[in-house]
Amino acid sequence: MRAWLARLEPPTEGRIMQAARDAPGEVLIVTGMSGAGRSTVANALEDLDWYVVDNLPPRMLRPLLDLTERAAGAVPKVAVVVDVRGRSLFGDLPEAMRALQADGQVRVVFLDASDSVLVRRFEAVRRPHPLQGDGTILDGIRRERERLTPLREAADVVIDTSSYNVHQLSIRTVELFGEEGAARHTVTLMSFGFKYGLPTDVDLVADMRFLPNPFWNEDLRPLTGEDPAVREYVLGQEGATEFLDAYAAAMRPVLAGYERENKRHSVIAIGCTGGKHRSVVMVRELAARLGDLPGVAVRVTHRDLGRE
Repeated sequence: MRAWLARLEPPTEGRIMQAARDAPGEVLIVTGMSGAGRSTVANALEDLDWYVVDNLPPRMLRPLLDLTERAAGAVPKVAVVVDVRGRSLFGDLPEAMRALQADGQVRVVFLDASDSVLVRRFEAVRRPHPLQGDGTILDGIRRERERLTPLREAADVVIDTSSYNVHQLSIRTVELFGEEGAARHTVTLMSFGFKYGLPTDVDLVADMRFLPNPFWNEDLRPLTGEDPAVREYVLGQEGATEFLDAYAAAMRPVLAGYERENKRHSVIAIGCTGGKHRSVVMVRELAARLGDLPGVAVRVTHRDLGRE
């Protein structure tokens, strides 16, 4: 009954996942068919700050729960990936899972896909199915499906990944297990100085050297872009606010696209000659313009400020 209700119908899904979010010390068992996307879900959960344990023997579930309870909230969300790679140990999972579910201590997500899709995925990576033995990939899939039927029927959430690629499955995981209202994308705005070299790990770079340099103003030279006088000077230059407005508008669809593609973090670098005046001001102003985007967290860093 529970698995039938959890076929990702929006009302039922919402009730199940809201209860999961409200539960203290949440523990999630991730299981399902080989090739259905367990690793993708585990990686997405890890990006959501879950503590992920891969290929745990089922008998270790209870000790793990005891450990998380003794951690007193230090590990509030734990995901455990359990599957047929555990071989004979995997047979202990149904009994252990039922006992833990009866205590209300865990929830189970089961990943599934059609036989034809699973065969294509195994052929694409050129790896044998863990249960195929001397038979075919399809033989292994059928053996695994028969073994996992009780787990599927007892799962709280069943996700059919047949039509998902890895990005879509990651996004679905965030939708189901991410905290309500949490940022789905973090953008770091970095100021830097060209004379110290281009940042190496950035997605976009903008050059502020089209604006007059406060360095040549003796009163402003010892100050930085964090000082009001420098901010007023930089923003008062022709083209400064026009650039900010246009660049912020251009970034909105870019960041929305990053989010759709499950790109969790991006870095936008804003440079000037020394990374002390113009770039610092413009990063702060751009952060203010992007700070109201839903689902986006904005961080500011100044790579070369104070380097002189």
